[in-house]
Amino acid sequence: MTSRRKIWLVSVLLYALFVSWYTDFGGPLTEAEIQAYIERTENRDLGAHSSAREALLEFLRNDTGGQFLMFNAVDLAKNPPPVEGAPPDADGQTLVDLYMEHMIPALLSRASHPVVVGKSVADSLDLLGIEGAEAWSDGAIMRYRSRRTFIDIIGNPEFYARHDFKLAGLEKTIAYPIEPRIYLGDLRLLLGLFILAITALLDARLARKETRTAST
Repeated sequence: MTSRRKIWLVSVLLYALFVSWYTDFGGPLTEAEIQAYIERTENRDLGAHSSAREALLEFLRNDTGGQFLMFNAVDLAKNPPPVEGAPPDADGQTLVDLYMEHMIPALLSRASHPVVVGKSVADSLDLLGIEGAEAWSDGAIMRYRSRRTFIDIIGNPEFYARHDFKLAGLEKTIAYPIEPRIYLGDLRLLLGLFILAITALLDARLARKETRTAST
């Protein structure tokens, strides 16, 4: 096998390994998986209304097996209550950071990650039919490999141990999922283009080297 072919083979293998890790090929959640999640979490309280839990179960039962993005609008608490395990004078950002100390490794280890994270620079510029949603302090979009990955994260006891930090650190929040139809930031696309470009450049360099060698 020539060096040029080896370069392309290695590139294809590396990309295939990444895609196999980054993509959930298990298909939609089964009812047995959903019931197992319910059994693990039925005695745990996230501070959410029963309607929110029903919405979550409907979300799981309508699984398509694909990735999804979670949109988060966040307003940090200005005077959060004391929380066991946190510094006595912790502000809202400190409490949320304590929560994210668990969430970030849990996300990254499961091919999930932040897509966009930023501070609000103005009040809501377009608002209709929602009271109290004029002001937000932060916003974020998180990518989840699948709904299976999502329940794996939120069904972990460590998630519940840390969730009190998040609840205390927020004045209000809205989080809702979408399955993207257009997602130009998909790492499978970006990494594929990057690997293709690098491999093509290396191949072209080897081709020129072979041409010079053959002509001498």
